[in-house]
Amino acid sequence: MTDATELEAIAIEIAREAGALARRRRAEGVAIAATKSAIADIVTEADREVEALIRARIAERRPGDGFLGEESGAEEGATGVTWVVDPIDGTVNYAYGIPAYGVSIAAVTGPPIVGEWNAVAAAVYAPATDELFHAAVGHGAWLGDERLHVNDEPSAAGALLATGFGYDPATHEGDLARVARVMPIARDVRRAGAASLDLAYVAAGRLDGYYERGLSPWDHAAGALLVTEAGGVFGRADGSSPQRPLTVAAGRGLFDELLALALD
Repeated sequence: MTDATELEAIAIEIAREAGALARRRRAEGVAIAATKSAIADIVTEADREVEALIRARIAERRPGDGFLGEESGAEEGATGVTWVVDPIDGTVNYAYGIPAYGVSIAAVTGPPIVGEWNAVAAAVYAPATDELFHAAVGHGAWLGDERLHVNDEPSAAGALLATGFGYDPATHEGDLARVARVMPIARDVRRAGAASLDLAYVAAGRLDGYYERGLSPWDHAAGALLVTEAGGVFGRADGSSPQRPLTVAAGRGLFDELLALALD
């Protein structure tokens, strides 16, 4: 298997190219291609085009690897490496012209199943700000050339947290109740709309913690490695909603408390 830092370099290179394409298409105007899980859960033509570019570039560089993408599904590989990709995380932001969107690319080994794979390399690129977060297992998490570290403990003012809500209106009551439960430990709560960037911000110490129910594998595969390589904790739990697992990421001094409050 290729060294983790080589996979990281590939992820970085492809994420930058894919992000540049997404940014160009955003400037040209966004065309909605379809809806997914709910009428508010959209796919743009750019999502599909960017994922096709990423898939093609990986096939050129690593022709035997597997692929798991949000828009084009799964393809089993022969090398033991699978690439888990969200071409445009934060599609609704992207469609509305809100700059909080990103390209998320992770290389994992083992079965391409959450909880069974091992993430070995990651890149999360924010085209609107030209920020590239990246990591290789055992080599730390970085923003460009700056090494990242989570906030081990929130300040006395409380934890700056981020979360997200599901697209299904039936889940909103539970999501809002979860916010109410975590507010006693929170300085404030952000809801930016792109899980990969929220996780990158935890890794960078811009947020103390993040929690959300119902994420898909491509939403967190890269961001999870950023958090753990930055010294944080990433975990998932079912609680009362196994169909919508809870994802939590935070520094070690906050993780257990945040998980306990957010889990229902």
